[in-house]
Amino acid sequence: MEAKTIPEVVLNSGHKMPNLGFGTGTVPLPPPHVLIPAFIEAIKAGYRHFDTAAYYGSEEPLGQAIAHALDQGLIKSRSELFVTSKLWCTEAHPGLVLPSLKSSLQRLGLEYVDLYLIHFPVRLRQGAKGLKYGKEDILPLDIKGTWEDMEQCSKLGLAKSIGVSNFGVKKLSQLLQNAIITPAVNQVEMNAAWKQENVRKFCKERGIHVTAWSPLGANGAVWGSLAVMDSPILKEIAYKSGKSVAQVALRWIIEEGATPIAKSFNSERMKQNLKIFDWELSESDSEKIKQIPQHRGFNGDRFVSEFGPFKTHEELWE
Repeated sequence: MEAKTIPEVVLNSGHKMPNLGFGTGTVPLPPPHVLIPAFIEAIKAGYRHFDTAAYYGSEEPLGQAIAHALDQGLIKSRSELFVTSKLWCTEAHPGLVLPSLKSSLQRLGLEYVDLYLIHFPVRLRQGAKGLKYGKEDILPLDIKGTWEDMEQCSKLGLAKSIGVSNFGVKKLSQLLQNAIITPAVNQVEMNAAWKQENVRKFCKERGIHVTAWSPLGANGAVWGSLAVMDSPILKEIAYKSGKSVAQVALRWIIEEGATPIAKSFNSERMKQNLKIFDWELSESDSEKIKQIPQHRGFNGDRFVSEFGPFKTHEELWE
């Protein structure tokens, strides 16, 4: 069976990115003997855009899956894939960015990533482990210095495009004051129950492409909700159009001009999630989706502290 080809978007860096990504981060992370076949299955199904991060622990299994796919002839060359990874907060210090990317590349077994993102607009004390850090470990992010290092990663060709993740309008504005290279992407939590209209408007005006994590509301994650998958509005549209709720939710993101990062290790759902490019939502369906109540899923409690740079959730996300 010919794998479905996914349309591409052209980023402001000039590079093309498949308009649907495959997410590899989940808690708890399955062992490599489960992950590697799942990633190979995704390549077989037609996914060409893979989203990982140093923090997820999935870089190495993804790299092994890519090596297998090349060996098995599932892809002809590395250039057929678009791989994103992210800089974790403990390495979001000027001077640590490049070594961190090099470590990611080593785990992935790749010479470059297609996109490298600052994972959060947060800096943690070096050596703070997992979620076992104290509130005094949360430090102000040196946006200017960290972004200069990201630009260096781009200039060296180790990251074809660079960007950010979870940045609000205020933090993006700060970054752009000194940036020589405009971020290609801002990856944010976005779904029909958390539309992110302000951030998307700001990004659109500045040519920054938005990718959507948690496009289905992360039901199953500790902080996730059923706001998307159990939405009566989405269920009704899905029933009427003969699609799954997930397909309707992903299609909505595509029509809003963003790129969903969908995560499913179930091969049937994987294939189903790909079938969102040959149909459209009706105008009345799009209007109905506007009525879905809005609620942020991941509130970022772990980064908020009266002693740190973010004393409130608003300060973290603005």
